[in-house]
Amino acid sequence: MMSEERTTALQYLKTVRGQVDGIIKMIQDDRYCIDVANQVLAAQSLLRKAELAILQGHLRHCVKEACMANNPDEKIEELNRILEKLLAK
Repeated sequence: MMSEERTTALQYLKTVRGQVDGIIKMIQDDRYCIDVANQVLAAQSLLRKAELAILQGHLRHCVKEACMANNPDEKIEELNRILEKLLAK
């Protein structure tokens, strides 16, 4: 069974897919640049929400399991690497 976080992330990503298709059509239809840029920002916001849901699921499941198995080092290092990437944005 899929976790709540993965279900949420999938919903966000499916919405983004539709938004990207809409943005492509807007560009093809020569729509106003600011309107296109606003839609790009909205898609980016949903991607960030999907990313957060995925990371929350990772913490609640994968990291928790590793800690309970007394082997958290690998998962902590994975989180450190992804946090470095997030903070570098």
